[in-house]
Amino acid sequence: MNKNHYVAIIAGGIGSRFWPKSRIGYPKQFLDILNTGKTLIQQTFERFERFVPKENIFVVTSNEYTEIVKQQLPQIPEENIVAEPSRKNTAPCIAYISFKVANKDPDATLIIAPADHLILDTDGFEKTCQKAIDFVDKNDSLVTLGIKPTYPNTGYGYIQYETDSHVEDNIFKVRTFTEKPNLELAKTFLASGDFLWNAGIFIWKAEVIIKRFEMHEPELHDIFASERHRLNTPEEKQAIERMYPQCSSVSIDYAIMEKADNVYVIPSSFGWSDLGTWTSAYDNLEKDYLGNAIAGDKIMVIDSTQCMISAAHNKLLVLQGLNDFIIVDTEDVLLICKKEKEQEIKEYVAEVKRNIGDKNL
Repeated sequence: MNKNHYVAIIAGGIGSRFWPKSRIGYPKQFLDILNTGKTLIQQTFERFERFVPKENIFVVTSNEYTEIVKQQLPQIPEENIVAEPSRKNTAPCIAYISFKVANKDPDATLIIAPADHLILDTDGFEKTCQKAIDFVDKNDSLVTLGIKPTYPNTGYGYIQYETDSHVEDNIFKVRTFTEKPNLELAKTFLASGDFLWNAGIFIWKAEVIIKRFEMHEPELHDIFASERHRLNTPEEKQAIERMYPQCSSVSIDYAIMEKADNVYVIPSSFGWSDLGTWTSAYDNLEKDYLGNAIAGDKIMVIDSTQCMISAAHNKLLVLQGLNDFIIVDTEDVLLICKKEKEQEIKEYVAEVKRNIGDKNL
């Protein structure tokens, strides 16, 4: 293990598309969505612990989740749990941890990864990360991991790359980033052969990304640079509370990746899913002979097919005559929704909160 290699696991999201199991107070990264016996953030930590010293693994999360992180990841030093005072999208979050790690180690190579993704081939993932690390150690570059698409998914962003020339074996210059497309555009991307799914996993030298913030997002850079000397000191918490209200809410793709001229991608296949929706969970769970994915011990299915069913282990559910539904039963909420409507779950949650007035639902 190299002492100059660091990881920042991003774990501040609220996971609203996994409602009602995922709630603002306890979102999906802290849940065992696939009944593996480990939560998503625990799986993510173990994936990196294989090749990065655990004292070099940080978790960036919201203030309200720090205690959950401590409970679920007692292996990492408490000072490695980095708390954001408010949600400001990914650019401020990444600027914060990049400055913090660079202060600690000016030669640091940093991997940025979401806490709530599924990766089935951990060996393949490790090899891909190592390839990216080796590349950024030798080049002034920003590397992202792109997933070879298998169907025209409209829930992912896409990366277009220059397929006709590679700077190293399987490392290509990025041409464009595209937000989530409609179905026709996604089909065009798939047919073209030069688009990848955007996994939101980045590898770079900490000081290199800081320079790119200075070039492309100078206001955000200056906010963190002005208080840089307070990071990793007892004054850090108060400094961050002063800085965050000044930060614009902007994604790292929009702030840096779409503007920088030194962005490269590694086309990858390591069994990746961002587990963004109940259908993605369905796709990654074992099915019964009728194509139902069942997460629960007392679920009885009669004349029902292709359903995603989740319930508490002590709860008896009897389902009859349903096809292509999402059924999620928790202690206080029952969701029954056609799979084809799952992108509207966030709207349903907003409507529930407007009508009931319970912000914790």
